[in-house]
Amino acid sequence: MEINKNSGLYYMTGGFYIVIILLMGVVTLWFNLYLAISELVISAILFVINYAYKRHSKKRISEMFEKMTLDIGSATGNVLLDFSLAAVIVQQEGKIKWYNEAFSAVFNEEHLYDKALEELVPGLTVAGFFQEPATPVQTTVSCRGRDFRVYGSIPQGGDKRDKIVVLYFVEITEYLQYKQKYIDEKTFECLIFVDNYDELMESADNSARPLLQALLYKEINDWANENKGILIKYEKDKYCILFEYHYLESFIKDKFSLLSSIRAISEGNTIPASISIGIGLNGEDLAENDAYAKSAIDMALGRGGDQAVIKDHEQFRFYGGTSKEYEKSTRVKARVVSFALSGLIANAENIVVMSHKGADIDSLGSAFGVYRMCRMQNKPVHILLESYDQTVKNMLDRLENVEEYAGIFVNSQQAAAWVKETTLLIVVDTHKPSLVESPALLKKAGQVVVIDHHRRGAEFIENTALIYHEPYASSTCEMLTEILQYSANKMSLTKLEAECLYAGIVVDTKSFTFKTGVRTFEAASFLRKQGVDTIAIKTMFQQDLTSYIKRASIIKEAEIFRDHIAISKTHEDGSNMHVLIAQAADELLNIKGITASFVLYADENGVSISGRSLGGINVQVILEKLGGGGHMTIAGAQLPELTVEEAREKLCEAIEDYYLETSN
Repeated sequence: MEINKNSGLYYMTGGFYIVIILLMGVVTLWFNLYLAISELVISAILFVINYAYKRHSKKRISEMFEKMTLDIGSATGNVLLDFSLAAVIVQQEGKIKWYNEAFSAVFNEEHLYDKALEELVPGLTVAGFFQEPATPVQTTVSCRGRDFRVYGSIPQGGDKRDKIVVLYFVEITEYLQYKQKYIDEKTFECLIFVDNYDELMESADNSARPLLQALLYKEINDWANENKGILIKYEKDKYCILFEYHYLESFIKDKFSLLSSIRAISEGNTIPASISIGIGLNGEDLAENDAYAKSAIDMALGRGGDQAVIKDHEQFRFYGGTSKEYEKSTRVKARVVSFALSGLIANAENIVVMSHKGADIDSLGSAFGVYRMCRMQNKPVHILLESYDQTVKNMLDRLENVEEYAGIFVNSQQAAAWVKETTLLIVVDTHKPSLVESPALLKKAGQVVVIDHHRRGAEFIENTALIYHEPYASSTCEMLTEILQYSANKMSLTKLEAECLYAGIVVDTKSFTFKTGVRTFEAASFLRKQGVDTIAIKTMFQQDLTSYIKRASIIKEAEIFRDHIAISKTHEDGSNMHVLIAQAADELLNIKGITASFVLYADENGVSISGRSLGGINVQVILEKLGGGGHMTIAGAQLPELTVEEAREKLCEAIEDYYLETSN
C-alpha cells in the first residue's frame, strides 16, 4: 500500500540525537580517547535500539492500515449491496458481473450473473465508455413498466485487461407521470372565425337566418363540450375556446372534423359555411399563447380560410384548406385601405414600388396602379424592375416612347439610393421577403406597405405600416383597381395604365375563367371605361411560332398520374420558358378527365414547377410541401440542386401525401 511506504516518515525516534552523539564522539577522539569510545558505544547501542523499535512500529502501523482498508472495503461492499438505487457492474462485452438486490428487484429475477445487459434493457449498451473519446452513459430507459435514468462510470485503477462499468439506475417513473400530467393539463387557446358570415346570411332567407346562426353556434359549442373546452363567443362570427393539451392529438387525428361539420350545414343558405381555426400553444404564458393563436388565425384567413393552423414557438402547421375562397361582397375594406394608403403617400417624401423577382404583368399592372395614386398627389415615385417575363417586356416596349414614364423604372442599386427613412416602400403581388426583388430595401425604408392576393405562407414581411391581403381576389390588379376607385382625387388612368391593370386581371383569371367573381367583372368594367383596347391586350399575349411549338412539345410529353393528374417535363432552353411551362400547365387542363396539372422545367437554378387545378385539388398545399406556394388553383415551386427526374419523384410523393391527409 502507498501509505505503508511513507509511514516511516512519521517515526524518527531518537535518530537526530544519535547522530549528534556520534559526531561528538568523533570530535572527542582528538582530546580524550576513553570518553570518545564511550560516546561511540552509546551511539551504537542507541542506533540498534532505535532500529529495532522502528521496525516493530512500522509493522504495527502496516497492520493498522491494512485492517482499516479491509474494514472500509467491507463497508463499501455492504453499502452497495444494501444501496436503495439499483446498481450493476458490467464488463466491456456487456455481460453482468455483479449486481445488488435493488437491481435484482427491478427485474424480479435472482440469477442475472453473466447475462447480457441488452437482454434485460434493450437498447442500453456500455460500448461508448471504451471509445476514444469516451461517451458516458446517461440515458432514460423503461423496464417492466418502470422508468429509470441511468448513470455510469468506469472505476479508476484495477485490471486494465478486464474493464468494467458501474451503472446506477435512478427511478423516475413518478416524475415522468407528473410531467406528462402537467403537459396534458396545460391549456391552449383556439380561435374560430366564420370566414363568410355576412355573405352566408345574405344567401339565406330572412326566416332561415336565426336557425342558421343557431346551427353555427351549436356545432361549435358541441365540439367544445365534447372536448371539455371553455367556449366564449365575443362577436357574432368569432369564438374563443380554451382546451387542455391532450385533446389536440384527437383534433389532428380526425383532421379537425369541425371544418367538415360546418361545411355540412344547410338551412336555406346557397353558399356553404366555412370557418378558420387558429391554435396557439406551448407559449411561456397565456399571453404568448394568445399571440400565437392570433398569428395562426391570421395565417388561416390569409390562406383562404376553411382550415386549421397551429402555431407554437417553432413553426406553423396546416390542416384542411381544401375549399376555394369565396368572394366578399362588401368593399368596405377596399375603401378603408384606399384612405389609409392615400394618407401614407401624402406623408412620405418619396415612394418606391417593388414586386417579386421575375415580375409578371399582374405585378407590373399593380405597380402602375400605385404609380397613378402617387401622381394624383404629385409625389415622386419609382418602380423597381429588374427581371421580368415576356409579357412585361411587350408592355414595356409600348411604354418606351411615352415621355411621362421616362425614368420611372430603376434597378436595385438605383432604388437603394432613393430609399431612406422618409421613403414609403410599397410591395405588390407578394408577401414573402425572400421573393421580393431587393430584400435589403425592406429594412432600409421608413415604412412598408404590402398589397397581395396570394394565399399566405409561413414567411411574411414584418413591421408593415399597412397590409391589404385578400386571397379571394383574382389578382393584385383587381385590388388596386378597387383602391383607385375610392381615391379622393378622381384623376383618370391613362389608356396604357388601364390596359396594364386589365392585362393583369386577364392573365391571373385565365381570361375570366378562374377565381372570377362579381367584383372582378366590376373592376374590369371600370378599366374598360378608362379606354382599354381588348384587341391590344390580345396582341400583347401573342407568341412566336417557336414558342408555340415548344409549348406543344411540353404538352406532348405529359404523363397521367392517379388517372386525373397530368405531369410533364421539359429540358428546353429559352428566356421565356417559365411563361411557357405555365401556359402548358393551363393547356393540360383542357384534356378530358384532367383535374390538375404540373409541368417541370430545369435550368441553372434547379427545377421550376408550375401547378394548375380546376379546384378539386389544392395545388398550393401540394407545392407547399416542396417549398412553394400560390393559390388553390395556381401555384409554383422552385427546387434547387435537383434533376427533373428527382423533382418529379418528390412531386409524386407530395401528391400521395396530400391524398393521404385529405382522405377521410
